[in-house]
Amino acid sequence: MYRAVTRHIEVTVEPNFLPEKSSVADGRWFWSYTVVITNTGEETVRLRSRHWVITDGAGRQQEVRGEGVVGEQPVLAPGERFEYTSGVPLTTASGFMSGSYQMESASGEQFDIAVPAFSLDSPDGGKRVLN
Repeated sequence: MYRAVTRHIEVTVEPNFLPEKSSVADGRWFWSYTVVITNTGEETVRLRSRHWVITDGAGRQQEVRGEGVVGEQPVLAPGERFEYTSGVPLTTASGFMSGSYQMESASGEQFDIAVPAFSLDSPDGGKRVLN
């Protein structure tokens, strides 16, 4: 598990390789990743947007920006957590992701929190022929 804490907001990420959605023959490797965002602070916050940098094994980068996560802009009161799972395809057997979430406090202050960089690795380096 990967972990980052910014302004009393903890973000953990657990990536999971999905061989059933991957195909070496088609040059496609797929991972899911589960994110848990926990507000350990004393102020209520809302997740407004996301920014991801996805880097494949050849060093090619793709940036993704958008509102919320999985169609939601969750509000987290002190002590609350929000969990979601999403996925990412790559054209290489490994890579990594990093990013940030833009948050907004109850008073209207906007600030960024870090998402920890996490590794996307297929268990056998992509050598096994999948589906």
